[in-house]
Amino acid sequence: MNPKRLIVAITGASGTLYGARILQALQRADVEIHLVMSDAARLTMASETDLKPDDLESLAHVVHSHRNVGASIASGSFQSMGMIIAPCSVNTLSEIAWGMTGNLISRAADVCLKERRRVVLLVRETPLHAGHLKSMLQATENGAIVMPPVPSLYTRPQSVDDIINHTAGRALDLFGIETDLVDRWTGVGSRK
Repeated sequence: MNPKRLIVAITGASGTLYGARILQALQRADVEIHLVMSDAARLTMASETDLKPDDLESLAHVVHSHRNVGASIASGSFQSMGMIIAPCSVNTLSEIAWGMTGNLISRAADVCLKERRRVVLLVRETPLHAGHLKSMLQATENGAIVMPPVPSLYTRPQSVDDIINHTAGRALDLFGIETDLVDRWTGVGSRK
């Protein structure tokens, strides 16, 4: 049985707030967090938010450099619930799909997949060409779950925060981690 430990990676795709909200929710869920951020994630974060890398790193129990392919999370003997990449760039998606493990993010994902652990990819790209779709299919065939952060409008979101919360909560649902972020569907005609 794997411990309550989750690897969270943030890449350079737009949507740093998804990763930030997941980290915040994991703090309340009593899960040990191992964080990896790419250089591109740091650049995107600076252009999209007022957050600093230290803000997110302070939410993790362990922070790994994306360059350190010798980190604990690069080994199958490191036990975890799996990994979530939020947001996941097409570059990272492609590395995971085709087994290119040149950095810690793609290496840790590859290890989780070979150990049959859950890997959730919040792929943030649009529109998609055939190569993107082939990579999504290959990643899925490898065992990953491709979960583009598509807003659920049935929840009638009132803010960007509502959209971020619902997607982050649904992503954590895939690991069996309950949060207060999801406005659960209760059926047609019934609203909270």
